[in-house]
Amino acid sequence: VGFLVLVNLTCDLLSSSKVTELVLDNCRSSNGEIEGLNDSFKELEFLSMANVELTSLAKLPTLSKLRKLELSDNIISGGLEVLAERCPNLTYLNLSGNKIKDLGTVEALQNLKNLKSLDLFNCEITNLEDYRDSIFELLQQITYLDGFDQEDNEAPDSEDDDDEEGDEDDDDEEEDEAGPPGEYEEEDDEDDGGSDLGEGEEEEEVGLSYLMKEEIQ
Repeated sequence: VGFLVLVNLTCDLLSSSKVTELVLDNCRSSNGEIEGLNDSFKELEFLSMANVELTSLAKLPTLSKLRKLELSDNIISGGLEVLAERCPNLTYLNLSGNKIKDLGTVEALQNLKNLKSLDLFNCEITNLEDYRDSIFELLQQITYLDGFDQEDNEAPDSEDDDDEEGDEDDDDEEEDEAGPPGEYEEEDDEDDGGSDLGEGEEEEEVGLSYLMKEEIQ
């Protein structure tokens, strides 16, 4: 039994070490953590824990390669300094729908030097006067706040860009399959020209005489 348990643990470790994206939305955390989420996810780049009743980030494992973290609709009110320690390479952080109320709480994100996009939508902090200007001044490394930059330009959607590129590729493929313009029209004309001929020998004689023309290389 001990051997089987060891084998199972080893398999779990090997499989988790290859995971790059993990979605745990609507799971339920226990004592500030989700069972099974640990330091073994060394290659994790995207983690989503939306609506898991998370009250703290104190037990968040070390995920050094994590770039995108979704924590929307939880009960987090502070302790954000943990993110710089455990996930130093974050570029995108979604804290919308949490209990964040003041700038002092967000100040801990200054140590996330690679952070480019922060979402605090539907948090109490958004009700502060000059909220956007204050956040951009406090976190000078970020480009987008709640999906918009300082000039109110919307953040690009990477998925839409991929779809557009895919559509262009599809169009190119369709053009290649269609062939040069007029190609099929000529073939149709030839077919129409021979449509009055009978089947069998007559059609064969016409074909041979055409091939014997001197102009044909």
